[in-house]
Amino acid sequence: DMVRRAHAGGVHIAFGTDTGVSAHGDNAQEFALLVRAGLTPLEAVQAATVGAASHLRIDADAGRITPGMPADIIAVGGDPLSDVTTLEHVRFVMRQGVVYRAE
Repeated sequence: DMVRRAHAGGVHIAFGTDTGVSAHGDNAQEFALLVRAGLTPLEAVQAATVGAASHLRIDADAGRITPGMPADIIAVGGDPLSDVTTLEHVRFVMRQGVVYRAE
């Protein structure tokens, strides 16, 4: 309820965790929780990208996919703007141009 009220009040929401180390992939469940709290799927994705970078004050160098900017990119099997739970099922990660797949 706190996230819903904050979002409705105009507070910028950033996706992140302060729980330390948790099981790989579990944090992606936060996207669905953000949508349930009233964010659109796009706003939930932006909270993890441009929003998080802005809150960390690194948005000049991170948080967007644009020429010349470093980026770690994930591929999923669907459209996360239609169903954010697709972000829980990463097919591969691309980091510095190298594709990494789970085995």
